Amino acid sequence: MMTGLAGKTALITGGSSGIGQAIAIRLAAEGCNVAIGYRSGKEAAADTEATALEKAKAAGHDTVKTLLVQGDAAIEEDILRGVASTIDTLGGLDILVNNAGIQNDYPSHQVPTDKFDQVIAVNLRGPFLYSREVIQYWLDQNRPGIILNVSSVHEAIPRPQYASYAISKGGMENLTKTLALEYAERQIRVNAIAPGATITPINEDWVEDQEKKAKVESHIPMGRAGTSDEMAAAAAFLASDEAAYITGQTLFIDGGLTLYADFREAWSA
Repeated sequence: MMTGLAGKTALITGGSSGIGQAIAIRLAAEGCNVAIGYRSGKEAAADTEATALEKAKAAGHDTVKTLLVQGDAAIEEDILRGVASTIDTLGGLDILVNNAGIQNDYPSHQVPTDKFDQVIAVNLRGPFLYSREVIQYWLDQNRPGIILNVSSVHEAIPRPQYASYAISKGGMENLTKTLALEYAERQIRVNAIAPGATITPINEDWVEDQEKKAKVESHIPMGRAGTSDEMAAAAAFLASDEAAYITGQTLFIDGGLTLYADFREAWSA
């Protein structure tokens, strides 16, 4: 178990599926109260809540509280309401996990403006607004805080036909570093995880197709995709006191993807 998480309160955006769901469940198992953000699919959010409580009790954390927070990460009013609801209902907020994200697939010269704007609004503008609100709360309360951004290997690796997604994650890298530097003296830590190919619903196109899956995994030195639980374990570490001296960093969790498997054999230019 990670130190310094029991009794804390975390808000996880996009917490009803995939990596966000795994993070919510893992933090509850560590003794965190969790607010599970979701845009649609209340049933999936409720299932996440039930599993989180079950895992918390199994780990001996019988007092863990949960909250379902409906809202769209692209809508400022929903963001303000979600942060306020978490603080009011759960009695405070210590950890923000900016996980909600979307992507779409277009050749860059054909991306509709509204589709581009939608990805940027959810993946980058939303995390900034959530961060702005929780930082203001922490400053007003003179208390420390933790922000964890769920980025992607595509903050570093270009992704043709997913320009808006790659741009949003590149922006998230700088958002992480800028906020970390700006508020380090106030004991507000800001870090990110950058998952590689991960088995989640957003990737079902290749996860469910064995030929596509094999092609994806051929680029990963470890030869397999990651799991949501592996991402959640890293998130729990960065949110814990065991990472108390880490800020402004992105931890790549990618099976070596950013090492570029195609260059495993020695070659000369």
